[in-house]
Amino acid sequence: MTGPGPSARADMAACHEMIRHGSLSFHAASRLLPGRVRDPALALYAFCRLADDKVDLNTEKAAAVLELHERLELVYAGRPRNAAPDRAFAAVVEAHAMPRALPDALLEGLAWDAMGHRCTTFSDVIAYSARVAAAVGVMMSVLMGVRDRHALARACDLGVAMQLTNIARDVGEDAAEGRLYLPLDWLSEAGIDAAAFLNDPRPTDAIRQMTRRLVMQANRLYYRSEPGIAVLPRACRPGIFAARLIYAGIGARVAASGYDSITTRARTSKVRKLAWLAEGGVRSGLSMLSPGAATLLARPLDECAFLVDAAARGAPARGRSDALIEAMATLAATDRGRTVGLMAAPARAS
Repeated sequence: MTGPGPSARADMAACHEMIRHGSLSFHAASRLLPGRVRDPALALYAFCRLADDKVDLNTEKAAAVLELHERLELVYAGRPRNAAPDRAFAAVVEAHAMPRALPDALLEGLAWDAMGHRCTTFSDVIAYSARVAAAVGVMMSVLMGVRDRHALARACDLGVAMQLTNIARDVGEDAAEGRLYLPLDWLSEAGIDAAAFLNDPRPTDAIRQMTRRLVMQANRLYYRSEPGIAVLPRACRPGIFAARLIYAGIGARVAASGYDSITTRARTSKVRKLAWLAEGGVRSGLSMLSPGAATLLARPLDECAFLVDAAARGAPARGRSDALIEAMATLAATDRGRTVGLMAAPARAS
C-alpha cells in the first residue's frame, strides 16, 4: 500500500500551518494524537477554521456563508475547489464516509452568525454550540472510527463545554464586534437591555454572574464527557484529555479574573499548556484502570441528539440537511436584497 502522493502531502502541510497559526490550543493537543488520526483531524480543523474565519473576518457575512456552502457542495461532489483545505477535507470525507449532516450543522451555525441570530434562552446557546463545536467533536469521533451512540453523546458534551468556555472568555471581545451570545432572558431578568450592553459593555455584577453560570455549566459537561474519552481508541485518549484540560483551564482563568471577560481576556501560558499535555497522558492511562462511569450512558443533550443520530452506525453518509437548506435560502434572499439596495442607492442619491 502506497502512502499519499506529493500533492496530498503538500495539502496536509498547508493545513498544519493554518492550525499552527490559527488554533494554538488544538495544535498543542493534536500533537498527542496518533498520525492516522492527527492528519485527517488537521485537515478537518483547517476546513473548519477557514469556514470560521471567512465569516468572522468578512463584512459580507451572508455572501461568505453562501460561498462556503458552495465549497462544501463541491467537496461532497468529489470536485473540491483548488485549495489545500478543500482538497484535504474532500479526501477525509471520502476516506471516512463523513456524514454530510455534520459539516452541514457547522455551516448552519455560521449562517446563524451571519443572520445576527441571538439566543433567547440557554437552550438556544446549547443549540448554537451544538452546531459550531459539538459537530466538530462528532466529526473527530468519526475520524477515530467511533460510531457508538454513548461515546458520540459524550463527544457532544465536550464540544458544547468548549464552546461555552469560548463564549465566557470572549464576552467583551464579542460585544466589541456587535456579537452577543449571552441568553437574552438572562439579560432581561437582570434588567439589562441588550442593545445598551453592546453599546457600552461593562463587567457589572450581573454580567459577571452570567459569565460564571457559563463556566459552571461548561465544567459540568467537562466532567460528564470524561467517560466518553475513556472509551476512545487508546492512542487517541491523551490528545482528547489534553484538549479537555486546556479548555477547562481557560475557564479557570476566567474564574480567576472574577469572571470579568470585558476588561481582561483569559490566557494560558505555553508552560501551562505543556503541563496539561503531560496530564492528558497520565489521565488517559488512569482511565484504563477505572470502571466505566454511569454518565457514559447518559442521554445526549436534547440539542445535540441530531448529531448523534447522524454519526451513529448505519446513518447515511450523504444527504443534505433541511435546516441548512432553509438557512441558505434565507441568507440568499438577504444577500440579494442587500445587493439590490446597494445598486439602487446611487439612484436615490442623485
